[in-house]
Amino acid sequence: MNLAILRVHNGFFVMDVEILSRIQFAFTISFHYIYPPLSIGLGLVMVFMEGLYLKTRNPQYEQLARFWTRIFALTFGIGVATGIVMEFEFGTNWATYSRYVGDVFGSALAAEGVFAFALESGFLGILLFGWNRVKPPVHFFATVMVLLGSMFSAVWIVVANSWQQTPAGFHIVGEGMQARAEIIDFWAMVFNPSSVDRLTHVWIAAFLAGAFMVLSVHAWYLLKGRFVEVSKKAIKIALSIALVASLSQLLTGHHSAAGVAENQPAKLAAFEGHFEASAPADLYLFGWVNKETEEVTGLKIPGGTSMLVHGDFEEPVAGLRSFAEEDRPSALNAIFQFYHLMIAIGMALIGISVLACFFWWRGTLFEQRWLLMLLVPSVLLPQIGNQVGWFAAEMGRQPWVVYGLLRTSDALSKAVTANQVLFSLIMFTFVYVILLGLFLYLLNKKIQHGPEDDESIAHRPQQEAMMDNVQP
Repeated sequence: MNLAILRVHNGFFVMDVEILSRIQFAFTISFHYIYPPLSIGLGLVMVFMEGLYLKTRNPQYEQLARFWTRIFALTFGIGVATGIVMEFEFGTNWATYSRYVGDVFGSALAAEGVFAFALESGFLGILLFGWNRVKPPVHFFATVMVLLGSMFSAVWIVVANSWQQTPAGFHIVGEGMQARAEIIDFWAMVFNPSSVDRLTHVWIAAFLAGAFMVLSVHAWYLLKGRFVEVSKKAIKIALSIALVASLSQLLTGHHSAAGVAENQPAKLAAFEGHFEASAPADLYLFGWVNKETEEVTGLKIPGGTSMLVHGDFEEPVAGLRSFAEEDRPSALNAIFQFYHLMIAIGMALIGISVLACFFWWRGTLFEQRWLLMLLVPSVLLPQIGNQVGWFAAEMGRQPWVVYGLLRTSDALSKAVTANQVLFSLIMFTFVYVILLGLFLYLLNKKIQHGPEDDESIAHRPQQEAMMDNVQP
């Protein structure tokens, strides 16, 4: 299938409802996916900040925790608002798909509501409004529960999506377009062949998103000479998380790629532009895929993909020619570029983290203005990496919406027209641009204001003394 909005039918150009529906869903989920990783990552940073406050009783750690709680609340609110739209899109644009996966998605989303969202939202009130109403250990417990709730929410979303990539624990009921998947083994569905690898990859990417946002903001403060002491502490916390997470992402990425090689070989072939039906697969550092000539031009390590997958440079890997043309991903160059950009960003995050830690070890981190200037825009790298990684994974699964079982072209709603999808896409774009502008405005306002000033910190011991007489 050619990724073109317009196609020729009976001599006229008509809009393709499938491509429009895919663009609409990709747009809405891409916008939504800005916020949940930030919520998870900032939640982890807040746990460390508040934990250090409980351990040291240094009010600067509480100052940081309070500041980042306000930004977390903004991120959480926008994330919830933008996520609701996608559930309606399942029913409006993808009715056949919704019927086919309804039992699977229903159980996973119900589990998210019961085990994750209820936990997160239940303790969110204490996190936001309980600073002077409950004792510090109780507030810290609420912060941990909010973090766990956000991580559990990711569990069930990733499980549902991973089931589409590697279905397990089900059987098919009905025939033809009325067929649907019915769960026969809930835990086999949860622990399908790709869910654990993909979940750890998503979690660590979220930790990186939160850590680099903290690094960016507090590096900017240091460059401006504002909130110097608390910013130094915040950077040390975030940098520790960034170093561990960025290095860990190498391991989870390798395991995830190995799983793709075993369970979705056509996707792996698209990732690396590997066309030969059975031959050693090269590992490209960068390149350009020519779908027509079935060639890739770029810098490569001969047999590198074979080595990573099988431990042998000469071991054959299934290429795109081993699959029927209608079963291959279509947008090969886009998939190739997205995949390699994700890897390049991952390596850049490792490089930045290691370099900053080197200067931290030498005791000169905060004297390197060029490095602080590098940290300020680095907040964009995890966000871009998350987006292009998702694009590569989802586009690489095509032409299947449920891998090997249901084609994307068969999953559409039969009653929805291209004009209706286009109108709703324009409307969503307008609304989401407003929401993005509002988010950036409020985020900038909170960052410009910064943490509480030194005077409010000075009154903290009096508040703590009062809190000793308050019951949780």
